[in-house]
Amino acid sequence: MTGSDWLAAIGLMLVFEGVLPFVAPAVWREAFRRMLELRDGQLRFIGATSMLGGLFVLLMLN
Repeated sequence: MTGSDWLAAIGLMLVFEGVLPFVAPAVWREAFRRMLELRDGQLRFIGATSMLGGLFVLLMLN
């Protein structure tokens, strides 16, 4: 992967991350409020699952 590929990937991630707050800010705010109530272990599990899912997608693309 070249530097421009990494920048494109980061840009695409930012676009996806920005869709929900743009389209449905109340839903986005409620999701964050609910995440604040989770324990550290639960948040770590969500983060690990997200990373593994992203890694799986990347491996499928290659």
